[in-house]
Amino acid sequence: MTDRLPHTVRSDARDNRARILDAARSVFGEEGLSAPMREVARHAGVGPATLYRHFPTKQALIVETFAEQRRACHAAVRDALADSDPWHGFRSLIERICELHAHSRGFADAFMTTFPEAMDFAADRERTTRAVAELARHAQETGRLRPGFVVDDLILMLMAHRGIQDVPRAARLTASRRFAAYVIEAFRATPDTGAPAPLPPAPRLRLAHSPSTP
Repeated sequence: MTDRLPHTVRSDARDNRARILDAARSVFGEEGLSAPMREVARHAGVGPATLYRHFPTKQALIVETFAEQRRACHAAVRDALADSDPWHGFRSLIERICELHAHSRGFADAFMTTFPEAMDFAADRERTTRAVAELARHAQETGRLRPGFVVDDLILMLMAHRGIQDVPRAARLTASRRFAAYVIEAFRATPDTGAPAPLPPAPRLRLAHSPSTP
């Protein structure tokens, strides 16, 4: 009996930690990093004391919550830099960053360092901007990327892309892919010969109607 107790405690702790991280991905993903810790605890079905025992600070929870997205971001940068075609590497990096941001408002917040709790993501942003700068330089040398492109254009693009979080969840990824396709075309120096590549499907969006006035 006494041998089984520590194992049971460890198992319960693992289960609680997993529930907390699942809840954090959901809450931060939909509401952004401004969501309070108590909301995460409520979604996880644990008390605040249990939450803080596993994650003493909000920053610690954010870093662990988005560990998978950070690894995906690192992989996107690595693959883009390894691409033998700089323009293709540049395009693929833009597409993959947009997709990562579309999946979670919280990760977009963290990457853009909108909140002080996300300062650990500054290195990710710096790594990505360095990669974009290197890819842009090589793509401009091939004549595929317009010469006026600067790295700040990436930040401008991501700021605009963040508005996709206001799109209904079911349409966000579709909207993100179409947005990325238009941005890439804007970055292209000259159109490809022949028929242009088809755009990704358009999302089904509806503008909110203003209340009618008497």
